[in-house]
Amino acid sequence: GEGMRGARWLVDSLRAKLPFDKSLGQHFLINDELIQRAVELGEVGKEDHVLEVGPGPGVLTEALLEVGCRVTAIEIDPGAAEHLRGAFAPEIKTGQLTLIEGDVLNVTWPSDVDKVVANIPYQISSPLIEHLTRYLRNPRTSELNHVVLLVQEEFAERLVMEYESDVGSLGMTAALDWDCEIEDKVGPHHFSPNPKVNSRYVTLDAHHEQWPCDVRLVRQMIHQCFAERRKKLRTTLKRAPKRINRVAGWHNARWKDAYAAHADDERMEARPEEFELDDWISLAVSFVDSTLDS
Repeated sequence: GEGMRGARWLVDSLRAKLPFDKSLGQHFLINDELIQRAVELGEVGKEDHVLEVGPGPGVLTEALLEVGCRVTAIEIDPGAAEHLRGAFAPEIKTGQLTLIEGDVLNVTWPSDVDKVVANIPYQISSPLIEHLTRYLRNPRTSELNHVVLLVQEEFAERLVMEYESDVGSLGMTAALDWDCEIEDKVGPHHFSPNPKVNSRYVTLDAHHEQWPCDVRLVRQMIHQCFAERRKKLRTTLKRAPKRINRVAGWHNARWKDAYAAHADDERMEARPEEFELDDWISLAVSFVDSTLDS
């Protein structure tokens, strides 16, 4: 739109305010077309309430506000937060933009977010997916249906399980709640400073599948097996997952019984990467059913 200052201006403006040696550990996207792409991938419209994680200079923030949607932005860096309060003072005043200063994994998110857009550093990629899943499942939050993340390519490939070698607990547990798609490749030259690796946009769409057993049981089985992925399920599932008591109706003794009931089950000969999501579900259901009277 007309009033947009664009990525370069916002990034330079933030840089001017930061102490010289300060590193935010964050690479800022400076290509305006690719910034616009996040808004397109999110199918963001003016009726949306979008949560933005780690706005930094505010390049995505500006593109989102331009659409007319409401934005809540969570920024951990005080210098960046101060810059955002200046750059977007009018939108903060009208309430179109709410800025929360703090760690996205620790602050309370608004309960009516329906989309999330984020350009996130590698360290918080995995925990953020878990957080999004908890928010999605929380009965007190509204419908979060669409997430757009800009992440390192290697993380994107593991999330969508692009290649056989990418099959693991990250992608498998995400698939319990989300349809994950890999989108545009974003090369290092589109960022300032240039990262060493390619980045990728990924989209996560909530599929609201109702599984036939407690999804926490499935998650624990998946995590436990992939923690020692070279071993057969017979070996890794021998001991109960550490947090089994957190799953309603489960405890060590019931797990032992379920495991014993599967002594001759040929599925226990498999290694975790041989299993599809449906295989994990049916094994968990089978663990439940074999011990229903205990």
